[in-house]
Amino acid sequence: MPRVSEEYFEKKRKEIIDAAYRVCVRKPITSVVMNDIIAEAGFSHGVIYKYYKDLDEVLRDLVISINSQNRIDERLDEILSEAYKKNWEDIIRNIGRMLADYLVEVGTDVLKISLYSDMLAMSEPERVSRIAGELGSENQSPLLYLVIKMAGYLESVIKKEGLKPAKSVEEIIQFIIVNYHGIQTGYVLTSCMNAEQINGKYDPAEMFSVMSESVILLMKGSR
Repeated sequence: MPRVSEEYFEKKRKEIIDAAYRVCVRKPITSVVMNDIIAEAGFSHGVIYKYYKDLDEVLRDLVISINSQNRIDERLDEILSEAYKKNWEDIIRNIGRMLADYLVEVGTDVLKISLYSDMLAMSEPERVSRIAGELGSENQSPLLYLVIKMAGYLESVIKKEGLKPAKSVEEIIQFIIVNYHGIQTGYVLTSCMNAEQINGKYDPAEMFSVMSESVILLMKGSR
């Protein structure tokens, strides 16, 4: 019986998270309220609050659910595992191609929620920090994992190759973050607008290729 009860509990929580997902795809998280999720799930107030005490708890589990299903850690680790036998420039290019594939595979719905989350972080930073603090390191965002791994890899390349980068590793990482967000935003906007003049012309693979080549040039700097 305890097993059945636990399974039932998790099933209901999943139904609530799935409802939250659908709501957060349709409207910015900044304007989402608990009643939106209650209406979407088709549960009573009493049922919803039996499983979640407030909206932030729902958003926390929504983030955990999305991050657990859309990870790049294994892909990135696989690329970096070949770093010792491949040219570092090719490794950077491979990472760029991996990010392009990841963006397309994840899909615009998840990317929209990510962008909406950024809006929430700008409008309510303390609230977002509180939610993020409850996630735990195992539920960190794909971008954060990328940043940590890339910083370590770039440092190792500089030391091994004796490079004198045009910018510091920290600045190069900031450049990658800005480009990642820009490419993601552009991809979502062009996909959602479906305008004839831009439809099919925004290629994440090409965008990340430009980013990769720029990182390589920054890394080379001067010898």
